Amino acid sequence: MEEGAADLRQRKKQNCTESDKMAPEERNKENSKLGRSPKYLLIQRFAKLFFGCLAAVTSGMMYAVYLSTYHERKFWFSSRQELEREITFQGDSAIYYSFYKELLKAPSFERGVYELTHNNKTISLKTINAVQQMTLYPELIASVLYQASGSEEVIEPVYFYIGIVFGLQGIYVTALFVTSWVMSGTWLAGMLTVAWFIINRTDTTRIDYSIPSRENWALPYFACQVAALTGYLKKNLNCSAEKFCYLLVNASTYTFMMMWEYSHYLLFVQAVSLFLLDSFALAQTEKVHEVYRIYLFSVIVGYLLQFENSALLVSPLLSLVVALMLSKSLQMNMKKSTFVSRLLKIMYIYLVLTVAVTLNFLLKMFIPHKENGHLLKFIEVKLGLNTTKNFTMNWLLCQESLQAPSQDFFLRLTQSSLLPFYILVLIICLFSVTQVIFRRICGEPLKETVKLEDGRIGERPEIVYHVIHTILLGCLAMCLEGMKYLWTPYVCMLAAFGVCSPELWMTLFKWLRLKAVHPILLALILSMAVPTIIGFSLWKEFFPRIMTELTELQEFYDPDTVELMTWIKRQAPVAAVFAGSPQLMGVIKLCTGWMVSSLPLYNDDDLLKRNENIYQIYSKRSAEDIYKILTSYKANFLVIEDSICNEVGPVRGCRVKDLLDIANGHVVCEEGDNYAYSKYGRFCHEIKMNYSPYVNYFTRVYWNRSYFVYRINTVISFQS
Repeated sequence: MEEGAADLRQRKKQNCTESDKMAPEERNKENSKLGRSPKYLLIQRFAKLFFGCLAAVTSGMMYAVYLSTYHERKFWFSSRQELEREITFQGDSAIYYSFYKELLKAPSFERGVYELTHNNKTISLKTINAVQQMTLYPELIASVLYQASGSEEVIEPVYFYIGIVFGLQGIYVTALFVTSWVMSGTWLAGMLTVAWFIINRTDTTRIDYSIPSRENWALPYFACQVAALTGYLKKNLNCSAEKFCYLLVNASTYTFMMMWEYSHYLLFVQAVSLFLLDSFALAQTEKVHEVYRIYLFSVIVGYLLQFENSALLVSPLLSLVVALMLSKSLQMNMKKSTFVSRLLKIMYIYLVLTVAVTLNFLLKMFIPHKENGHLLKFIEVKLGLNTTKNFTMNWLLCQESLQAPSQDFFLRLTQSSLLPFYILVLIICLFSVTQVIFRRICGEPLKETVKLEDGRIGERPEIVYHVIHTILLGCLAMCLEGMKYLWTPYVCMLAAFGVCSPELWMTLFKWLRLKAVHPILLALILSMAVPTIIGFSLWKEFFPRIMTELTELQEFYDPDTVELMTWIKRQAPVAAVFAGSPQLMGVIKLCTGWMVSSLPLYNDDDLLKRNENIYQIYSKRSAEDIYKILTSYKANFLVIEDSICNEVGPVRGCRVKDLLDIANGHVVCEEGDNYAYSKYGRFCHEIKMNYSPYVNYFTRVYWNRSYFVYRINTVISFQS
């Protein structure tokens, strides 16, 4: 085994030195043919690299400025008071930002971290490690940067926080630009990628809805990792570029895993793509296995620094990587001429999958973990393998992000011309990859260098990787609309690469056996003309809309919520505990700092159960039942929202009160008729009537058009 590894390293060194030596010779030959000196070529390449990097960085900066300007226009952010600004953070976003505020208020960074890891001031009767449970590493980094840079006297904390997020989005766009540039060889593809990304912003990013969400912090690092991986997989890469790409893949993979609790699932999809790429021998095995080692290192370090997060140990990513390494070592130890070795090669995919599933099963048996069990149940119900009346499960199924994408999504992509060109590029690449796989089965080796006139775009490993990756992400996006934010950016990148790549056009002309016009010349012309025409049409149609967004003042003002938060800060006792919908509780925690009984977090079974229990205030339960539920969580005040109590949703079976009635068995639907079996009225309606027994348990202390606040009586006074 050691001898084989030494041979592998030796071959790798030889390849590096040979490629470094051969590159100048090939360049000199080309220069002599074209009558150009090496100095001229060096200046030309430097100019191309300089202007390409300048365009990439400028695109990222302009996008960050665009997001900042749009955010200011949408919320009138600079003219608002601090409370009104904080109300713009909704749901889980409010929770993330509230912990950032707490870190800045702490007497020291160490004390702030300790209070977050032993937090008992957020959720009643519960001490949590907020850093681990809510993945608060972005907030830790932001608070350190804010204090270490001396920004307290220069900029307000909220502007610093959202500025970092907008800056990361600029890096996201730059990374997509570089990826398409590396694949196509022209930074014109990067410009087209950025244009499509911005035009389809509602489907490429969730930045408009929840700035502090984990994916907005994490996906820019994943885009950098994909860009570095694209360069790393290329053939005939010189040693210095290969080492740079390798180090960047290392750093970005680890950072991505620390920023998002679901990052290992996305890396698992990427690992499957590399596994298929390696199985068909379309990439250098040593490079693919180096990436596997990066995964392994990132999982182990992530496990240690995330307070021994057992979810990483039982993750499908770890099981797959270990199975791949074990299976490959078995193949390496077998002699090439033996029957067993040939059998292993044929059964390689089956062997890896079997070992991975078995290993994952064993790890879950012996390692105590708190992996989200409801995810498996959700998948069963989503696929129609099971049915349930469980409130939490049905509530998740009703979320827009967890439903199949609507027709409007495909219509928007088609109107921007993105989807038609993506399908065209994907079909050409798929057919080319299929041809390459067939040649490999027939025993034909891959070419070391693929020239433009060959018309074999499917032999480039980085192209094959992106084709597989985008198909896998596309399959997920077709099932869950929320996955479109992972898929659509790479649709923009792949489509832009295709229309700007002479190799793709040359591959198409090879199939068509074009003879009337010189195919290489036509491919070069089309790779410039088509993206230019697309860019001009996009500019003409969508640029006025974008400018209108930036010049049009939108009004976001919620006076009822402002009044509620003001009343809580002025009238409620400091030790009070509030109960209500999880989304509202997140805003109360951020704006007032008061303790709440539930939070809008869905990665903890206890919190999910709390959410379901407290949502009973919108069900047909008795006053005594609701009182017992609320007092069991030591709640002092109850907040009822008219928007939930009187909800008139577009889908009748997905309203909160409908889901509660189904879960409680209070409504049975038969042939369109509803039969109520509860002897109590809906609690949120009945409590407003101010009659017994509701007034015995609850006393109304505040109300406005949207909210009704009740004090939960500690001493029950029965009235007739």
